[in-house]
Amino acid sequence: MVPANEQENPLKEEMFTYDAAMHYKSEHVPLVVLAGDDYGMGSSRDWAAKGVRLAGVEAIAAEGFERIHRTNLVGMGVLPLQFKAGENRKTYSIDGTETFDVAGDITPLAPLTLTINRTNGEQVEVPVTCRLDTADEVLVYEAGGVLQRFAQDFLDAKAS
Repeated sequence: MVPANEQENPLKEEMFTYDAAMHYKSEHVPLVVLAGDDYGMGSSRDWAAKGVRLAGVEAIAAEGFERIHRTNLVGMGVLPLQFKAGENRKTYSIDGTETFDVAGDITPLAPLTLTINRTNGEQVEVPVTCRLDTADEVLVYEAGGVLQRFAQDFLDAKAS
């Protein structure tokens, strides 16, 4: 799952996304992207999802996903989460200082809870849908991505 960062946001200044991502990656802080509708539109090439994963992103909560990009995110081991209809990042007044937890059993299209941890100690529980749409996608995600899944299958077949 995606654990919350227990420390307050150490970055108080604006910086380029890449620089912030590399800072958090060096500190082993998992990242969550909050996005609008049709997240990934125009980004269906697999490198778009690879870049997200290499930046340390472990989950994306969006209003909706472009079909191919969502599949590529799963293939990279990134958990796609979808807000309920009519809800979005603005509904919850997210300002970028929060940390997040994801709770629930990861199964196809499962209801999960995205907990927003605010710096004032408040926690807001947001119902989201797990956008791992099939049992095979769950297996790929749980393995850490499609390459890791293939490696597991290869090693299992070799052991038989």
